[in-house]
Amino acid sequence: MFEELTELVKKIGDFVWGPYLLIPLLLLTGVFLTIRLRGIQFTKLWHALWLGLIVRREKGAEGDISHFQALMTALAATVGTGNIVGVATAMAVGGPGALFWMWITGLVGMATKYSEAVLSVKYRVVDERGEQAGGPMYYLSQGIRWPLLGKVLGVLFALFAAVAAFGIGNMVQSNSVAAALEESFGMKVWVSGLILAVAAGAVILGGIKSIGRFTGVFVPFMILAYMAGASLVLLLNLDRIPEAFGLIFRGAFSGTAAAGGFIGAAAAQAIRFGVARGIFSNESGLGSAGIAAAAAQTREPVRQAMVSMTQTFIDTLVVCTFTGLAILVTGGWQEGLNGAPLTQFAFSTGLPGEWGDVIVTLCLTMFAFSTMLGWSYYGEKSIEYLVGERAITPYRVLFVLAIFFGAIRSLDFVWSISDVMNGLMALPNLIGLLLLSGVIARETRDYFLRTGD
Repeated sequence: MFEELTELVKKIGDFVWGPYLLIPLLLLTGVFLTIRLRGIQFTKLWHALWLGLIVRREKGAEGDISHFQALMTALAATVGTGNIVGVATAMAVGGPGALFWMWITGLVGMATKYSEAVLSVKYRVVDERGEQAGGPMYYLSQGIRWPLLGKVLGVLFALFAAVAAFGIGNMVQSNSVAAALEESFGMKVWVSGLILAVAAGAVILGGIKSIGRFTGVFVPFMILAYMAGASLVLLLNLDRIPEAFGLIFRGAFSGTAAAGGFIGAAAAQAIRFGVARGIFSNESGLGSAGIAAAAAQTREPVRQAMVSMTQTFIDTLVVCTFTGLAILVTGGWQEGLNGAPLTQFAFSTGLPGEWGDVIVTLCLTMFAFSTMLGWSYYGEKSIEYLVGERAITPYRVLFVLAIFFGAIRSLDFVWSISDVMNGLMALPNLIGLLLLSGVIARETRDYFLRTGD
């Protein structure tokens, strides 16, 4: 009976994340917002990077953390196993062309991420503890002109997010790390789980200011460390990079013929798996990153939104690209491997000695750990919206305990439920973005007319 229920939930998840519901809705919403905002992700990208990475802080503005810390907190949740495992899976099934469609997903997803942040800051409130609270649950309930619809959508989003945080943002991550550390270093899974739980608890129990301070240092380090390893792979295979780009562009439109251990892929497979894994990696449209954006110290929703959209750029257009190119230039995509083993093969083949496997394992650990921190805050703010401030501390404690439990147990049913919840988060959020697109466009137009930025 339990196995049948698990299989049913998996089928629901396949439908939600399949080619007939969430994927086209996410992609088309991104295209619509790109058109309505006149391609803001292209015209303001460098200004946005300057605001987030150079200016970093808006002095004297209300909020709990700086622009930079809000960006790093969102990146903590986004740059995760999808950048190592997701890219490899997309290319193993869809061929090199899948990377092109991940780029397309990232480019249109930047407009979606921007829109979520505009609304999250505009409709944020100060909670009972004096902290900023915002995100889809608030802009859905306050922004939509039909109060009942907005309230229902807000509650649904918060409910789905609070549940999903325990799966995709917690136990899935700790289990992946424990398995990788056991395979690479022989570390017992309970030891890995205990270390992860204690380390995460030390950060999570301090709230968003603690998370913001930690991710402001940890996330740039982990991204740069991973990119340094990938860059070395590319430098040692510099002559193969033009061929890799050729494979990407040809495979995107004509598919990829069978070669080596690769069984071949049609263009439709490249599109499907590139788009699906791109969305899974950058989370544009899920609404989660807006919760972190709402905590930023800013007077201007548009300013923080420009910073927030660089999250998708960094995640998909930078980190995922480095992974994909490393897999291509080393020929790993032809080996018949999938997921993390494919990325490990690429790094092990491309780097001298045993460094490749070590780098991937350690980066996978750091990526997963940061994901737990970001999603703990998303889940916390969701449960606060549903139940109130009194639920925050119990939620944090339960979240930390779940990290240890996830490392030592295989919980297929819990993960399947969380995968469904993770997908269902996007549905009320996308409805809200479409209904409130006029507000987003007006805020954007008024800001640039007023500031001249």
